[in-house]
Amino acid sequence: MCTRFFIEQNEPAFQSIFQKAEKTALYDTFRNRLGHMVKTEGEIFPTDVVPVIASNRSGNPSAFPMCWGIRMADGTPLFNARSETAGVKPFFKEDWERRRCIVPASYYFEWKRGSKTASGSAIAGQNSLFQPASSSETLAPGKYAIQPDGASVTWLCGIYRIEDGLPYFAILTRDPSDEMRRIHDRMPVILPQGKINEWINPATDPFSLLSYTLTDMVFDRAE
Repeated sequence: MCTRFFIEQNEPAFQSIFQKAEKTALYDTFRNRLGHMVKTEGEIFPTDVVPVIASNRSGNPSAFPMCWGIRMADGTPLFNARSETAGVKPFFKEDWERRRCIVPASYYFEWKRGSKTASGSAIAGQNSLFQPASSSETLAPGKYAIQPDGASVTWLCGIYRIEDGLPYFAILTRDPSDEMRRIHDRMPVILPQGKINEWINPATDPFSLLSYTLTDMVFDRAE
């Protein structure tokens, strides 16, 4: 699963995304109706509102504030959706086919089993510390910061829907690579930057892009 990620505010790739999201009417609507400010830095938690990339009404890529957690009929938010079944389950099928998004992050967090899931400080601004671990190295239980090898940005794939006039999203997950399985039995669906526009285009078959998902990750312990 993916229930936390981190945004480095000064990341150059994020600046135009943040600016576009800030200019939308949704930016003030989330604050005025729900009391949620749009977060553009630090550790992101479920129910936070963050800038997300999606197609606008003209079909062009843009950025919008969205709240993390698609709500079920009883109001319970779902923060993740399985990519293997989102396209066939009635609850997610229309979102999978028509409303896909990209959630920009610097890295995401995962907890190795056996550890507590209490919040802690991230390894902010320390991308040089991310190193591939030896396959023979024993990983201690705890919180890990994870990102694609050789990258400073993690483009998380998601789906979204409009509820009461506001957009809510969920992050898609998949089976982990052998390396990531050492930490958790799921990992987010992550695409290279060059596939973002295809992913958010409603005319694209999302299943055709799953073969491009990134699984070569580097990671480090987070306190």
